[in-house]
Amino acid sequence: MRTTQPRKGTVTRAAVLAHGLDIASELGLESLTIGTLADRAGMSKSGLYAHFASKEDLQCAVLDAGADRFIDAVMVPALRAPRGLPRIEAIQRLWMQWETDVLPGGCPFIAAASDYDDREGPVRDRTAHHIGRMVAAVERAAGIAIDEGHFRADLDLAQYAFEMWCVIVGYHQHARMLRRPDAASRALTALEELNARAA
Repeated sequence: MRTTQPRKGTVTRAAVLAHGLDIASELGLESLTIGTLADRAGMSKSGLYAHFASKEDLQCAVLDAGADRFIDAVMVPALRAPRGLPRIEAIQRLWMQWETDVLPGGCPFIAAASDYDDREGPVRDRTAHHIGRMVAAVERAAGIAIDEGHFRADLDLAQYAFEMWCVIVGYHQHARMLRRPDAASRALTALEELNARAA
């Protein structure tokens, strides 16, 4: 039997988006243009316009690629952990690695949120969409922890997810901007206390 191979255009687009994700992580989404991406990917601008109609189209596609990478790096491995608290702890550990180790400049969504929170348009909407999905995934995981008897039945899921997001953003900024050597230990302490309060 013949196996189906990805089409060349699909492979090229995926490779280009990987370069774009690195740029967005290192320099910010605003620095991602057809020109900067063409230089990084070793392609012509005209070749890139075959894949992306505009700068905004490119930025939204890179955010989508970032969301896929987040799922692969954080959520899929975490699902191998047992349901409930062990899975939440896996999500938390892997999410901290996502902030500092997976991409060269850290989480592109936190950077994009700072750049686009006061703007209107498709890039802001796409950023908010993906951050909303990340927070919703935490709420679902916490809900499963309730079902498993690891978290108390009256836990406010939205509050739990809000506080976890705050710890992750704080860790990102302390580790990357402030370069605090104790950023990881403080974040882990905060997450342990959050889980203890939820239990």
